[in-house]
Amino acid sequence: MKKLLYISVNSKPENLSASKTVARKFINKFLEKNKDFQLEEIDLYKEHIPRLEYQYFEKRNCIINESDAKELSDKEQREIKKIRELCDQFISANAYVISAPMWSLSFPAPLKEYIDCIMQDQKTIKFEGKKIEPLLNDKPRTMVYIQSSGGNVPWMLRPIMNKGLNYIGIKKFEELLVDATGFTEEEKQEAINKASSKIDDVIDSMKF
Repeated sequence: MKKLLYISVNSKPENLSASKTVARKFINKFLEKNKDFQLEEIDLYKEHIPRLEYQYFEKRNCIINESDAKELSDKEQREIKKIRELCDQFISANAYVISAPMWSLSFPAPLKEYIDCIMQDQKTIKFEGKKIEPLLNDKPRTMVYIQSSGGNVPWMLRPIMNKGLNYIGIKKFEELLVDATGFTEEEKQEAINKASSKIDDVIDSMKF
């Protein structure tokens, strides 16, 4: 079966998070329309995301081989194993949903740490001389980025996210903005309803 990987980046529980609430509605509708997909989820506030230390790499973006890894401490070997697992999980998916709030005109730090883990030479990218070639253009893939923000903030992240996604070969990118969640429950629900009304159009635009 094909895989939808849901990556949530919010410390709030789902019932208190506008981005997570819309993401769950999106996922449920997507799976209803795409019976050949199975769901896999990762919560970056609950999952351990390793910090990338220099001793984990034999060269830029390339994790050290198994024999060299055995020379490291048990903790460091577990960290390398986790980095590999995160990357393999990402590669195995056909579609991705990221839900995150906008913090300081960007996304929460755990998402950047996660992206750093999945950027690996000979797995998601490869170096050809001075050029970097993407490796995730081997099959159609789509990323949907669901972002919540308190006000009507101009779309600031698309150039940032697209740069990273194109870098590894994911060219199909859709955003679903949960803008103006405001300060009251009524404002939040209105923002959720407005974003939710666009779910079908986003799903219909996804091709596999």
